[in-house]
Amino acid sequence: MSDRASWVTTTHAWSSDLDLAHLAEIRSRPTLYGSGGRRHLILEVLAYANEEAESRGRMGHAVVTMRADGTVTVADDGRGTDTRVDEHGDVIRKPVMSTRDVRFFDAEDCARLPDGLPRRGMSVVSAMCPVLVHENHRANGAWSQTYRHGVPDDELCAITASTATGTSVTFRVGAEVHGPESLVDSDLAGFPALQVDLR
Repeated sequence: MSDRASWVTTTHAWSSDLDLAHLAEIRSRPTLYGSGGRRHLILEVLAYANEEAESRGRMGHAVVTMRADGTVTVADDGRGTDTRVDEHGDVIRKPVMSTRDVRFFDAEDCARLPDGLPRRGMSVVSAMCPVLVHENHRANGAWSQTYRHGVPDDELCAITASTATGTSVTFRVGAEVHGPESLVDSDLAGFPALQVDLR
């Protein structure tokens, strides 16, 4: 346990779990933030898995599963999303789905994803989806949370831990998202630390 106020901001600020104004901004501009279609949102998720693998100096593995009902699951074999216990004993997961990525969101010189569009962060995926389920398995436990346009349904829920660590994100894009739906072969070359299987 440690004082949450002392946690250092890396990709997201730990100080707030939910930024409604940020999510509303994304939703108010679907032609901008949803311009790359479902393909771009998948790439946003894969970019985090690739970063995780790079940070560990290893080749990571991710599976992208696209279902007939339009839902997509991106699952990786990383360490799971950073989850900590605060000074009150509450389990806090890094607020990647509901707050801005301080490195990329609307940065003038932000990185580009393999489709050529700017990387803006996981909150864009969450905000553009009527439902998204974020599940992570870490060495010290496993948790799940469901979001509606970036807003969590309830508190973080402990689940039965898997035998391996990793993160999975399952989502369905909203009707306002238009553009390519599936990855193309050249997309996969944009994640050098990640082996991606498409299903």
